[in-house]
Amino acid sequence: MTTGLLLVLLVALPFAGALIAAGLPRHARTAAAVLSWTVAFINVVGLALLWPRFQDGEILRLDIPWIPSLGLDLVLRLDGVSWLFSALVMGIGALVVLYARYYMSPKDPVPRFFSFLLAFMGAMQGLVLSGNLIQLVVFWELTSLFSFLLIGYWNQNPLAREGARMALTVTATGGLGLLIGMVLLGQIAGSYDLQAVLAAKDAILADPRHTLALGFILVGAMTKSAQFPFHFWLPRAMAAPTPVSAYLHSATLVKAGVFVLIQIWPIFAGTPMWLALVGGAGLLTLLIGAWSAIFQHDLKGLLAYSTISHLGLIVLLLGLGTELGAIAALFHLVNHATFKASLFMAAGIIDHEAGSRDMRKLSGLIRFMPVTAVLAIVAAAAMAGVPLLNGFLSKEMFLAEAVAGAGRHPLAAALPILATLASAFSVLYSLRFIHATFFGPAPTALDRVPHEPPPWMRRPVEILVILCLVVGILPALTVGPFLRSAAVSVMGPDLPHYSLKIWHGFNLPLLLSVLALATGVGLYVVFGRRINVNTTGGPLGVRWLNGGYLFEKAMTGVFRLAEAAQTIFGARGVQQQLRAIILFALVMAVIAAVGGGGFALARPALGAPALPEIAFALLWLVGGACAVAAAWQAKYHRLAAVVLMGGAGLASCLSFLWLSAPDLAITQLLVEIVTTVLLLLGLRWLPKRLESIRVPAHLERRSRLRRRVDLIIAAAVGLGLSVSAWAVMTRPALVDGVSQYYVEQAYSLAGGRNLVNVILVDFRAFDTFGEITVLGIVGLTVFVLLRRFRPHEDTLPQPAQKRVQAAVDRRRENRGEGDTLRETMLVPQVVMRWMFPFVILLAVHLFLRGHDLPGGGFAAGIALSVAFVLQYMASGARWVEDRLEIRPAVWIGSGLLIAILAGAGAWAFGRPFLTSAFQYADLPVLGRVPIASAVVFDLGVVILVVGATVMMLVALAHQSLRKARQTGEPKVEEPS
Repeated sequence: MTTGLLLVLLVALPFAGALIAAGLPRHARTAAAVLSWTVAFINVVGLALLWPRFQDGEILRLDIPWIPSLGLDLVLRLDGVSWLFSALVMGIGALVVLYARYYMSPKDPVPRFFSFLLAFMGAMQGLVLSGNLIQLVVFWELTSLFSFLLIGYWNQNPLAREGARMALTVTATGGLGLLIGMVLLGQIAGSYDLQAVLAAKDAILADPRHTLALGFILVGAMTKSAQFPFHFWLPRAMAAPTPVSAYLHSATLVKAGVFVLIQIWPIFAGTPMWLALVGGAGLLTLLIGAWSAIFQHDLKGLLAYSTISHLGLIVLLLGLGTELGAIAALFHLVNHATFKASLFMAAGIIDHEAGSRDMRKLSGLIRFMPVTAVLAIVAAAAMAGVPLLNGFLSKEMFLAEAVAGAGRHPLAAALPILATLASAFSVLYSLRFIHATFFGPAPTALDRVPHEPPPWMRRPVEILVILCLVVGILPALTVGPFLRSAAVSVMGPDLPHYSLKIWHGFNLPLLLSVLALATGVGLYVVFGRRINVNTTGGPLGVRWLNGGYLFEKAMTGVFRLAEAAQTIFGARGVQQQLRAIILFALVMAVIAAVGGGGFALARPALGAPALPEIAFALLWLVGGACAVAAAWQAKYHRLAAVVLMGGAGLASCLSFLWLSAPDLAITQLLVEIVTTVLLLLGLRWLPKRLESIRVPAHLERRSRLRRRVDLIIAAAVGLGLSVSAWAVMTRPALVDGVSQYYVEQAYSLAGGRNLVNVILVDFRAFDTFGEITVLGIVGLTVFVLLRRFRPHEDTLPQPAQKRVQAAVDRRRENRGEGDTLRETMLVPQVVMRWMFPFVILLAVHLFLRGHDLPGGGFAAGIALSVAFVLQYMASGARWVEDRLEIRPAVWIGSGLLIAILAGAGAWAFGRPFLTSAFQYADLPVLGRVPIASAVVFDLGVVILVVGATVMMLVALAHQSLRKARQTGEPKVEEPS
């Protein structure tokens, strides 16, 4: 397997697994877990195979061209630091999947949970492997989206919905800041490629815009990593299932901001702005998070605030701007992921088996679940920084750097003291976690007897705790090579001397560690009882820092501002909105024309018109008359308006033919047929509007005035467009257009002679891809809106013609109700049913010839839709759906997937997305014919167009199946 393919699999495999998991049955818990664990394990194996390449600082890259002219390529970049993050994402992800298999209830839709988890895993992989700044931002926002789905998984819980909303709002807003910062950084560096940006350090720092770019990037990083003042969202995300908390808040989501800081550390570290903002935010977060964690009664709440504190520690180390500080940050990042994931899982086990996470109800659990208690105690000791555990080593490095490397920092004098105080707080809340939960009398307020979990539910905790011990005892042999590789990726091969030994002799950092341990224990002994009976369950003295309250006030203000704007600028109907938009466009056009000196209109050479010109003018006169008449009749005579609109469309179709554009004429004609039928089906269910209904005089005057204003606006816009078109067509072109290029290169580059189709599926295929995506969304939206639509009561009774004919049938002997209707439709039914295969054949013909002759995917899709329209018109919805299994949503999804795969296939040949190719092939009977890959894309267009059109047809046709209003009138059955 090539390195490039392996890099693609690292990102693509989780997304593929997410799609498969989403299709599993609701209660396929084990199957979804096995699938998810297999995906994570395969990625871990792939990373292990790539590990030997990074020991000397090598960087693996895969460049996939996207928009080279803008410097936007898909770049997968794997170096030592991204390998370390990827290993954490996948390694802990595999353990969380195993844990979630036993934690999640069989009553929940567990496959959906694993689908979200795998999608989030893929987004994190894409983020840490991104070698392009814009690509990194895209995956960054995907992590926000999928974390929202995971946090709000239990959507029946209001707290989960609120926590998910808050997390998405904060992190997505930060993502907008990150996008602005990355765009600025790329503009300064002259490239969006990460390696090029890192190499342009001097140019970036010399540009005054670098402070603005850094500020926006820090907003994104601080929001994602829950740094002060954006830390408030993380505790509220604890309403998520515990596997989500264990994964998102130990190794993935909250570490994404840290990852971005590490990536830009070589550029900005040591600058005054970096020292002040990054170091200051990290220090405040470290202290506020630790202080808040002390007073939490909820186990997950304590762990959430402790996570905030430890993230602040890591950010502070990066903010010091020293190489040893960055190495210590990388080391603590790994250690925090291991002990914090194990603690979250232990808290979930306690909640799962004891029925509560409230430490005021929990005590003496070591009697009931001794193995879990020992594991949690060791993990909490690692969090506190107890010797011979991994947390002690990285925290000692933190204290050493706070003492030795703080000379450059604005808080140099206070930093060792504040670092020791924060360490003491971590000892205090860790000791409270242990003592309040596992020691003391047996619990009496629980609704069940606590017990040990299933062994395989505990295995992930056991593995992580063993890692805490092994790394704490043998750091140089276990984590040392990975730490060095990551440090080389950030700082280069010339690393400063650092030691991962357990014992460094008696020195000041050791003294501060011992002091922190002793202070934490002493504080708990003195204040532990008072803390445990704290009724608020929140931090003392910092309630003014309640970011959640400020967030809610801000959101309330935004909603009120939106309501005020809607009241002032909003409109009650679409007509008013369109009037405002068109008037604005008209005014801007007049300003542009006047400001540009007006139009230089050429004087036409007038003469006697030829007969063809007279015929063409009459054609447009008829079409214009139909359009005006349709607008005049639209209010009270809708059927007549639809027919007249069809006349205007037919005039356009004939105009295309007249101007030698048969491809456009075919498409226009087919679209006119389908839209006319769909409009007629929709008009059937609109309430009646009768001229006999009188309105007050003042409302009638207002209505007439509005119509006259609309007529003036329409006339002005039409005249303006006519003048613009005349000016464009009668003056020389200012620039050379692309038309001639398309004409010359259509066959040589795309292998097609039908210029319109070649433009749609080759030259401008990306535009077409966006258009069919919108069409699919429109079809789904129409179906969703009409699924709950209830026709107006005036439309539910049978039409008068049906009622009269039914009465005639009942009065005649040997006649049943509805016989006349069935006999009337008999011949059309037979004709339309027999037309079904022939219309399909026509669609296939249009599709196959479309690359060289008039036709193409869109025309073929509309033609195939006509086949289904005819069947619904002839026999009704029930008859058709009893005999044909129509799944338009599957058609839409399949068409879009085929179009995506057709475009992505170019990547296998090192070409940009949607690059097409063609080759001549010798086929039996047909001989030597050109075969273009764009035909596959066109096939996706056909399938999606059929799906979207039939989706709207089904939504409208099903309205006829509504139960008619009970008015005593006999009900006429549908024709069979």
